[in-house]
Amino acid sequence: MIEMIKVSKIYPPDVTALSDVSVTIGRGEMFFVIGMSGAGKTTLLKLLCSMETPTNGLIEVAGKPIHKMKGSALARLRQKIGVAYQDFKLLDDRTTAENIAISMEVSYKKPDIIRKRVIDLLEQLNLSDKHDTITGELSRGEQQRVALARAVANSPTLILVDEPTGNLDAITTERVMKLLNKCNTSGATVIIATHDGSIYRNTPHRVMELSRGRMHAMHGGESV
Repeated sequence: MIEMIKVSKIYPPDVTALSDVSVTIGRGEMFFVIGMSGAGKTTLLKLLCSMETPTNGLIEVAGKPIHKMKGSALARLRQKIGVAYQDFKLLDDRTTAENIAISMEVSYKKPDIIRKRVIDLLEQLNLSDKHDTITGELSRGEQQRVALARAVANSPTLILVDEPTGNLDAITTERVMKLLNKCNTSGATVIIATHDGSIYRNTPHRVMELSRGRMHAMHGGESV
């Protein structure tokens, strides 16, 4: 699903966010990118959905060089990518349900299908009572879950999640991971950037650590 070859990202004037990162992530894989704040995790996700372009290197998503794509070709590929941003990027003056429905509306899903999917996701994330609440009035933890629901609503083939559990308690964290595991079991490739050890500590999935812009394989929770 993803091929990154010797990818570097330097922000002006000379801040190196990523340095020579090469990684292959298989279709249908769940993959954890861990590391401290400022390690380059968010930059990595932004490169994978073409919000940023690499300074050097090659990035392929589903066999296509996403960093070179533009216009309608890029828009079509992005419809298959769901992103839950760390700063949520919600429409603060719209309801929770409207925010989640947006990704399905742009791909012309039928209104009754959208309605059912929104209700189902709100239930899974314990937000059923927030269906008609304006998102600007929600707590940060609630906004975080709405951002996640919006990212997965359209059943994308690639899901990118940035710090999904940062504002959540243990029970809600479990709900979030259950939903992401469900998406993964249904065939989606899921990439989670996190520094929350509770969600990857005993995972059977691959974990790689970003440190000072470089990627290191992890084995048994230790960097190798």
